[in-house]
Amino acid sequence: MATMLYSATMSLDGFIAGPDGDMSWLTEHLGPNPEAEGLVDRIGALLVGNRTFRGDDPNKGDPEREGAFGGRWTGPQIVLTHHIPDTAVPDVTFVGDLGGAVAAAKAAAGDKYVNVLGADVARQCLEAGELDEILVLIAPVMLGDGVRLFDHPGGTHVRLERLSLTEAPTATNLWLRVRR
Repeated sequence: MATMLYSATMSLDGFIAGPDGDMSWLTEHLGPNPEAEGLVDRIGALLVGNRTFRGDDPNKGDPEREGAFGGRWTGPQIVLTHHIPDTAVPDVTFVGDLGGAVAAAKAAAGDKYVNVLGADVARQCLEAGELDEILVLIAPVMLGDGVRLFDHPGGTHVRLERLSLTEAPTATNLWLRVRR
C-alpha cells in the first residue's frame, strides 16, 4: 500500500512559497541534495492541490527542468480541485473530493510514495488522518511572508516522530512520521 508523504522546501521562517504563491525564491536554493534526488524514484504518484498545479514553477520556461522535482519526475498526477477543466491533460486526473483524490493517488502509486504537493491539500490530508510522513528541506533563507508549510488558524497539535536529519549543500533535510 502507498505511503502518503508531504514534501516541500521551506524557508527557515516556515514558508514554502512567497506572497501570492511566488516560487522564484527557490531557484537559488536548488542544487545537489541526495535525499531529494533519491526520493524521486520512490514516488509512484503525485497528489497536488489546484493552486500548486496551476502555480508558479520556479523552472517555468526551462524545458529540461520544468515540472515536479526539477523535471526529473514523470508519472500520474491527481489534482484535487473544485474546478475540473473541460480539456484533458496528459497523465493528470482531476478529482473534486479529498477521499476520491487520495484513493486515486494510492491506486496509481502502488507500493510507492504518493507525494503530496501543496500546503492546503497536505493540511486536508493531515486532518483526515491520511498523511503518513513529512519531508521538509529547510533552505537557509527567511522570506517573512507567504504560504506556510502548515497553517491551521486557531492552532492544533500534530505529533511527529523524527525519522532522519541529513545535510545537503543547499538544505537541511528533516524527515518525520506523523504519529497517530
